[in-house]
Amino acid sequence: MNKTVNINLAGIFFHIDEDAYLKLQRYLEAIKRSFTDSQGRSEIIADIEARIAELFSERVQNEKQVIRIKEVDEVISIMGQPEDYLVDDEIFEDEPQPTYKAKSAPSKKLFRDTENSYISGVSSGLGHYFGIDAIWIRLAWILLIFGAGTGILLYILLWILVPEAKTTTEKLMMKGEPVNISNIEKKIKDGFESVTDTVSGVAKNVSDSVSNAAKQVDVKKGANSIKSSSRTFFDTLGDIIMFFFKILAKFIGIILILIGAATLIALIIGLFSLGVVDIIHIPGLDLVDLANTGNTPIWLVSLLAFFAIGIPFFFLFYLGLKILINNLKSIGGIAKFSLLGLWLLSIIALVVIGIRQANEHAFKEYHIEKTQIPIRAMDTLNIKMTHNEIYNTGFNRSRSNFKLAHDDNGGKAIYASNIEILVKSTTDSIATIAIEKSADASSYDIAIDRAKQINYNFELRNKTLFLDSYLTTDPINKYSDQEVDIILYIPENTVVLFNNSTKSFLNYRKHDGNVISSKSVNHHMRILDNNSECLDCTEEDFELNIDAEGVKINDDGIIINADDSHIKIDENGIKAETDEVKVNIDSNGINIKTEN
Repeated sequence: MNKTVNINLAGIFFHIDEDAYLKLQRYLEAIKRSFTDSQGRSEIIADIEARIAELFSERVQNEKQVIRIKEVDEVISIMGQPEDYLVDDEIFEDEPQPTYKAKSAPSKKLFRDTENSYISGVSSGLGHYFGIDAIWIRLAWILLIFGAGTGILLYILLWILVPEAKTTTEKLMMKGEPVNISNIEKKIKDGFESVTDTVSGVAKNVSDSVSNAAKQVDVKKGANSIKSSSRTFFDTLGDIIMFFFKILAKFIGIILILIGAATLIALIIGLFSLGVVDIIHIPGLDLVDLANTGNTPIWLVSLLAFFAIGIPFFFLFYLGLKILINNLKSIGGIAKFSLLGLWLLSIIALVVIGIRQANEHAFKEYHIEKTQIPIRAMDTLNIKMTHNEIYNTGFNRSRSNFKLAHDDNGGKAIYASNIEILVKSTTDSIATIAIEKSADASSYDIAIDRAKQINYNFELRNKTLFLDSYLTTDPINKYSDQEVDIILYIPENTVVLFNNSTKSFLNYRKHDGNVISSKSVNHHMRILDNNSECLDCTEEDFELNIDAEGVKINDDGIIINADDSHIKIDENGIKAETDEVKVNIDSNGINIKTEN
């Protein structure tokens, strides 16, 4: 087992194998010896170390990975050996010199060249990247600004997004030159020679004649002054724009942190609340358990929902921190992919649970119980709803209302108000009540078993039929959309009087053989053949509903259909149509149209 060493290379920490460390140390010492008498030695060494650190970072997959001799050899092959080239000032003379050739092909990267800029260096950087003179890029900007009008926005975006080439490595990459020891040394020495040439040029100008010197200095000073003023103005403008963009970014980061933190705290509180459900009663949780027909543990659903919702909001919170804190340490690739995998598993599990829950309502089955009641033609039958103090609907039921409560025997039961009353005429001499029970399940057998276990009661006393306003069933059956339809088959010429308590349990209209609607409550209704008539209705609440072949009369008006004609009479007027004539009589007058 080899020992590992922690090193700090150009401000970046690495774990390196001891043998690899010794080889890297010898390599750097050889480079330093090569530049002992070179001008700008410290700058060259610093840029070389920065480049080596960058190459190591490209090869490290995570923070814990150890750099071995293989990675050191790869970096040395790219940077080159000191003996591969001359390392003194002679390499910058005019005569040809041997140079080191990088093994890897150089690739250009886009940077802003502020050394050759008038505003921000965008044009110079694009010129280096595409291999053309910057003057053509600047002409293109002028055409975009004064032509399409989008040039300013595009320029500002590039100014913000494209980084400036600051280090020697970035300047070499901007021009597509290999980033090795030779080029780093040459680039830095070029900078020193440029400064030397500038100083020499100034000294020479001083020794020239006064008139020529003044003329040259004035021209050069004026040009440099214009360029310097231009750069200063646009640099200041850029700093102002970047300042406001940074403020906006920080504000967005704070918003993301607040949203992410608030959501995570709420999810954690909800998750721990379910953990102490046996100690602290949470109102409404028993109803959730009743609706959980798939019998999936609630704590498991809550945990999966916590991961499915919490992980995206955690990354939202982390993104906000990254925006606010520039040097925030990364959570690492392993943690990121682990959280992503956990999130995907949670989503898949919730989908499976949802499918399982939906499957519990895939089949609906009915169980019908019929009972004759001693009501005959010419009798008067009163119908009322009764309620239970445990489950008091107030006679204003909702088909989605249900609760878990103790019944009269002290046991728990599900109470629900899914009750509907239908009235149909019959030619039988005696009335019949049919209790149609229904429930959902994942199969027909389970559904019909749940339907049979629905408890519903009624009672006839002194020609008054008392109907329960609720149904009950054992909690083991869960809430599986249990329903009870009460179908009353009443002999013709029997009079029925529905109490006001039945109004919400009756259908609002007559249809499919149902001859009594909710509008008929508190009125004596005579049962006719597939219809009914009101015996004590006033003109205001009189209701007529006739639906015979070719004729339909109801609250909407009168409609008469024949083979080749159609007549409709309603509150808007009269419309009559045949194949040849159309007549419309309304408040606007009489309108007659013919095909001819």
